[in-house]
Amino acid sequence: MSKQRGGPPPKKEAGFHNNPFKSAIKSIQDEAKQAQQKQAAEEASKRKAPPRPPKAVKPRPEDDDASLFFSAMDGVQQLSNRGEAPTPNPRLPEIIDENAEALAQLSEMVAGEGTFDVADSNDFIEGASPGLDRNLMRALRRGDFSVQGRLDLHGLTQTAARDAVERFLSDSRRANKRCVLIVHGRGLHSTNEIPVLKEGLKTWLSQKRVGRMVLAFATARPQDGGQGAVYVLLRR
Repeated sequence: MSKQRGGPPPKKEAGFHNNPFKSAIKSIQDEAKQAQQKQAAEEASKRKAPPRPPKAVKPRPEDDDASLFFSAMDGVQQLSNRGEAPTPNPRLPEIIDENAEALAQLSEMVAGEGTFDVADSNDFIEGASPGLDRNLMRALRRGDFSVQGRLDLHGLTQTAARDAVERFLSDSRRANKRCVLIVHGRGLHSTNEIPVLKEGLKTWLSQKRVGRMVLAFATARPQDGGQGAVYVLLRR
């Protein structure tokens, strides 16, 4: 009696191999998990890594040149003041006496433009606008105002000197200067030693167009020319 071979085929177990989509999904999940782990590892590595030192800035060629120049010039002293403002004369501040300047401003308010009150002798000349305070004349004689400009009339004829005085005073007034010095000389080389320019200057400063620019004038102190020069106080 022969055994019967065959029979019904064995049943396949239902599971993973029967569903191809599950295989693909698992593969994608594994890849995503690996990517997340890799990213987490990189971030942890960045947090633990020390900060990078800043890159050294390479000096520019011109910086090197400047450093070399200043190194070479170390200890060198300047021999000239070219390109710099000249050192002011300590004897000539802008205003020596502020009280004198205030007195001049008050005098301008009351002084007229009429005939000057002129006085002279062999040693001095002076003149003042009508109504000028006598205290202002004393301040001018003492040199309380700084000399802010200078004109030397030596070697000029009377006509040339008059033109030079008018131009000088006009320019000085436009420059807002208060007190200037005019050197007329003592006339030692003139005929009969008569100081022609001194006499002419006394007239020019007290009359016509020149006189309208002048508040007062007086013979200078010895250190500024003495009998050979006059201070001229200008109107503002």
